[in-house]
Amino acid sequence: MKKMKLSFLVILTLFLGCNEKVKKTEELAEVQTEEKSREIWTKERANDWYAEQEWLVGANFNPSTAINQLEMWQEESFDAETIDKELGWAADIGMNTMRVYLHDLLHKNDPKGLYKRMNEYLEIADSHGISTLFVLFDSCWDPFPKAGEQRDPEPHVHNSGWVQSPGQEALKDSTQYPRLERYVKETIAEFKDDDRILGWDIWNEPDNMTGPSYEKVEIPNKVDLVLPLLEKAFVWARSVDPSQPLTSGVWVGDWSSHEEMTPLQQLQLEQSDIITFHNYDTPEEFEKRIK
Repeated sequence: MKKMKLSFLVILTLFLGCNEKVKKTEELAEVQTEEKSREIWTKERANDWYAEQEWLVGANFNPSTAINQLEMWQEESFDAETIDKELGWAADIGMNTMRVYLHDLLHKNDPKGLYKRMNEYLEIADSHGISTLFVLFDSCWDPFPKAGEQRDPEPHVHNSGWVQSPGQEALKDSTQYPRLERYVKETIAEFKDDDRILGWDIWNEPDNMTGPSYEKVEIPNKVDLVLPLLEKAFVWARSVDPSQPLTSGVWVGDWSSHEEMTPLQQLQLEQSDIITFHNYDTPEEFEKRIK
């Protein structure tokens, strides 16, 4: 089994309820749906939820024996022993939550197996007093994910094997949206009342263009393709009425001013039950920065 050096990226995460419902700009894609979804949380509901949490300290977690989220969850490489050991290390230094990535190809190829392993992971995490924020989609790094055996890590290269979800091919192909819809709905529905789950991060950093790592193969209009799919994904997720909050991890921008936000950022703010900011400031410094 491949070995990687384990590194924890410590994240201080602040959860904020929206102060008001933000009016959509004309640029936002309209979601056509006949489904009745639960309401987006009010500021009061979000604050009540947050008041029930202890101070959340954690990391993005992937076991050191997996190069990416596919290798973490696929049956042949799922490593419960390492997950247990490394979550134990995290608990020993005071961590109480983990942000853990899934992938649409895992659901496409083996949904029942995925849910079985997710439950096993949750049992392990819960035994260490760790809650989990699951991430469904991610715009970061390699845009061409492939299921099956993953490549070896490249020494000294940050996230040398991490893959996007959905990949570029699916993102450009709207005929794959029904498959992605099943992934979102069925996965959340399977665990929608599970109190071991802190929440559902619908899409991590949806406007991340990966910088120099993959800029030669990224499509210039990637954000334009992500925008309507992200909006649909929120509707899909909300339609199964999860008890846990929905969010979308932010990437860049001035979040203290609605006028300075892009249409995608406005969508993240409007559709999220809570807003998750991942940062390295002290809580006091961070609150000052977003006011």
